[in-house]
Amino acid sequence: MEPIIKVDNVSMCFNLSTEKHESLKEYFLALVQGRLHYDEFYALRDISLDIMPGDFYGLVGLNGSGKSTLLKTIAGVYKPSAGCVTVRGSIAPLIELGAGFDMDLTARENIYLNGTVLGYSPKYIDSKFDEIVDFSELQDFLDVPLKNYSSGMVARIAFAIATITKPDILIADEILSVGDFLFQQKCEQRMKELMSGGTTVILVSHSIEQVERMCNKVAWLSHGHLKMNGDTTAVCEAYKQAQRGEA
Repeated sequence: MEPIIKVDNVSMCFNLSTEKHESLKEYFLALVQGRLHYDEFYALRDISLDIMPGDFYGLVGLNGSGKSTLLKTIAGVYKPSAGCVTVRGSIAPLIELGAGFDMDLTARENIYLNGTVLGYSPKYIDSKFDEIVDFSELQDFLDVPLKNYSSGMVARIAFAIATITKPDILIADEILSVGDFLFQQKCEQRMKELMSGGTTVILVSHSIEQVERMCNKVAWLSHGHLKMNGDTTAVCEAYKQAQRGEA
């Protein structure tokens, strides 16, 4: 069986300016005069892994380990500095809370806006509108601008829109960390239903218990390097031991 996602020796390098410029004019003058100096920062270094169809794949690691950067290369937000990512199928990304939303528009308007960003037609969104609202449980706030929503409420509507179809791949980056406990359970159940229909799920979570409960495979990232990859129990146990050793 072919991997649905193949990450092959991927590195992601960012150039960080070592100088502070007070204005855009100063920046362009330095650029034209060749006085801009950068430090290279590698968010990912030579990452290789295969994700198979139907996997519930977890990514663990401390803040700054490269988890979100890896997700963004898989989703096509970033082009790797080296190596390549091969994806076979459609992706529903839940990477940055509020991405694809206009916070000045109402929830009702954002359902259509975000659905269009994800590739759904207005007619299709019409047919799924009630389902989205029912899942998000935000019937009483549909005509309230999103800027007045809590982060948990934004997460509810984002998850409801992204999962109205069965994508080949669902990417969830800490999307469950901002919701209440009951809604987290609801999202977990929805992801399990998607998996039973063949969807591959990639989950980033700081809750190691959640990863252990839901994922069949796990990759542990540390400072942009792939520290360990494979069976959930083995990887999570090694990760927890390392965290206890640093405590």
